[in-house]
Amino acid sequence: MIMAKDKKKQFSGVVYSTDSDFNYIEENSGEVEDTLLPKQQNLRVVLDKKQRAGKAVTLVTGFIGKSEDLNKLGRNLKQKCGVGGSVKEGMILIQGDYRKRILELLLAEGYKAKQAGS
Repeated sequence: MIMAKDKKKQFSGVVYSTDSDFNYIEENSGEVEDTLLPKQQNLRVVLDKKQRAGKAVTLVTGFIGKSEDLNKLGRNLKQKCGVGGSVKEGMILIQGDYRKRILELLLAEGYKAKQAGS
């Protein structure tokens, strides 16, 4: 049995159709099929303090690929820096100011990365 909320999510773009033979074609959910090679990635390493009670967080943005690969990269960076963090909305968040260290790690692994901001 499909709940009303699930049904609404299932047919997000269709309002009404009088065609009895209508088949809804769902758009791509935005998930990228393949992860780009590290040398093709264009990553940005940024320090962010906004909306975090004054605490610094290093952000890695610009990753194009599967969420599993992003999680793996995030886990690797957290382990090598010895700090906590998370992966949210296509970004890797590392607790603290580790811009230089993360940039070195990414470049050593073959990623194309830049430090953005000041």
